[in-house]
Amino acid sequence: MALLRLLSSAIELTAALLMLRLGKVDAALRINATLGLVGPLVMIGVTALGIAGLAQHVSYGKLLLVALGVGIVLFALKS
Repeated sequence: MALLRLLSSAIELTAALLMLRLGKVDAALRINATLGLVGPLVMIGVTALGIAGLAQHVSYGKLLLVALGVGIVLFALKS
């Protein structure tokens, strides 16, 4: 999970440097829109890894509650 977070931060830093280098608002807006897709994908990936790691130690009911909570967060991000 930590490696996935490091990859995400490297992508964010690269995008910020690219925005500074290009120096145009329209290019920065396109880059920022792409980052808007990366963030939720990283969250889904990290959550999936965490749930897979917990699956051996937690009951199915609690896993269902965690999955439901993640679904609510993703729904809120979509709205």
